[in-house]
Amino acid sequence: MFDLDRWQEIYSSLKKNKLRTFLTAFGVFWGIFMLIIMLGSGNGLENGVTKKFGGTATNSVFIWTQRTSVPYAGLPKGRYFNMKNEDMDVIRQEVNGLEHLVPRNQLRGYGGGNNVTYNNKSAAFSVMGDYPEVQAINPMEILQGRFLNHYDIEDKRKVVIIGTNVRDVLFGEENPINKNVKINGVYFKVVGVWKTKKTGNRSENDGQTLFIPFSTFQKAFNYGNIVGWIAATALPNSSASQVEEDILNVLKRRHKVAPNDERAFGSFNAQEKYEQMNGLFNGISTLIWVVGIGTLLAGIIGVSNIMLIIVKERTKEIGIRRAIGATPISIVTQIMLEAITLTSFAGYFGLLFGVALTEFLSSFLGEGNGDSIFVNPTIDLNVALTALSVLIFSGALGGLIPARKAIKIKPIEALRAE
Repeated sequence: MFDLDRWQEIYSSLKKNKLRTFLTAFGVFWGIFMLIIMLGSGNGLENGVTKKFGGTATNSVFIWTQRTSVPYAGLPKGRYFNMKNEDMDVIRQEVNGLEHLVPRNQLRGYGGGNNVTYNNKSAAFSVMGDYPEVQAINPMEILQGRFLNHYDIEDKRKVVIIGTNVRDVLFGEENPINKNVKINGVYFKVVGVWKTKKTGNRSENDGQTLFIPFSTFQKAFNYGNIVGWIAATALPNSSASQVEEDILNVLKRRHKVAPNDERAFGSFNAQEKYEQMNGLFNGISTLIWVVGIGTLLAGIIGVSNIMLIIVKERTKEIGIRRAIGATPISIVTQIMLEAITLTSFAGYFGLLFGVALTEFLSSFLGEGNGDSIFVNPTIDLNVALTALSVLIFSGALGGLIPARKAIKIKPIEALRAE
């Protein structure tokens, strides 16, 4: 393996026809280069799309009421109804696999702005009535003070946690903690500042959101026992889809909604969407590997063809070697080493250039802007080394065919060859 004469012979053989060697090596180089680029691009796309799920629990479901579309139990279709506090207790008792159940209210409904005032400054922000468990569904960072707790809920405290945009607009450089803001004429004490873990437009929207205790919200804004919508998460080993179905069954029964009424409730299942996305990217990854391996094989076939030509050109040389006692294994080793050397050399530089380009793109793009769909297009080192190993192994197989042909050459016939 480390015979200097053997390696000098390999070098001399490859150098003999430089253009042919270059074109053959370029085919291998291009194959692994494109495989690395496609894998990096696939990862960048997956990272960008996955990042958009950041800040939302992937095992969560969201449910709200709409108008009924089917008459039921003597009640007409087109009926509007609201969920109630009592529904939450029944759901907790009857639904298995439920981890968190968070009833929620939003002042003036979805997307409704509200007049929030501090001293002589005022602006329209989103005001949410929530429970402390909302942090499990909408992960956040508390920058100052604290978040809601169950004492706030039980005592109906008039406290509020404000988003970063609210802080910047109303308070500027002033510390907002323990200051009072007025929301629709009702004063609340600021006890915390929160920052979302979402990105892009969702991050900006969250920054304009204020949280107050759910019980305080209902009392202060005359909501009675109305629940606007609910958010729930499933236990780690439970299905969010099953939890969603069970919750809907409870609500339909309690509010006399037809079991087959698909329009009475609106819902969003984050786990279902996340699994669909994972399935899509698994398919993309498989396609990339199929195309990439196909491109590599094209390069390997080129190496094998060139080695067949080389064997034919060196027929007399091989015959002389056999005549003076060269063993078949030494002939096979020589041919295979030439093929492995060519594929390894070209593959290494293809891998090197591919990784360098993906790293450059990664440093250029970074984590992308908030709405970027292409983020950090790099590949795992183990994947890159696996691709190179597959290439070298394929190169060995590519050299095996011409090597087998070489040892079948009879010395007397080889010596007669022109």
